[in-house]
Amino acid sequence: MRRPVAVRVVGPLQWIVYPSLLAILATLVLATPVTLFGLSLPEPVIPMVLAFAWPLIRPSITAPLALFALGLVLDLLWYGPLGLWGLVLLCVYAAILVSRNFLIGQETRVLFVWYTVAALGAFFLAWVIVTIAAGRAPSLLALLGQVVPTLLIFPLADRLIQRFDDGDVRFR
Repeated sequence: MRRPVAVRVVGPLQWIVYPSLLAILATLVLATPVTLFGLSLPEPVIPMVLAFAWPLIRPSITAPLALFALGLVLDLLWYGPLGLWGLVLLCVYAAILVSRNFLIGQETRVLFVWYTVAALGAFFLAWVIVTIAAGRAPSLLALLGQVVPTLLIFPLADRLIQRFDDGDVRFR
């Protein structure tokens, strides 16, 4: 007699809604005007983790909508051009979605290289858009101060991918 196999079905609440709310909460906490030893808190683009992980977990129509909403929250919070981070996050999502067949099953080092390339491309796109919109280039030092913390939060993307990668075998 065959034993029933338990299939864990992961819904959008677990892999889209909860991580989105945590990303907003973490962004708000890190945006508080606190200084320690004369330094302010880092402001990584936390939704970049989601833009990288979601297309690898499962292609969805809900994920790009959530990313655009997260981008709008970032724009409002950081007083940026409205739609800037929504567009940038959607570009990262699209690039990883196109590369999905290659990236599925790769080890963490390969994913980190791709995350780095995607994040640097995203920041370059944001830098170009802000330069065109403002008529002058933003500070590269300030940009670097945002790129480095964003790269350092890659373990969150890796954990999300490892947790939900095989969560629903219907999408394999």
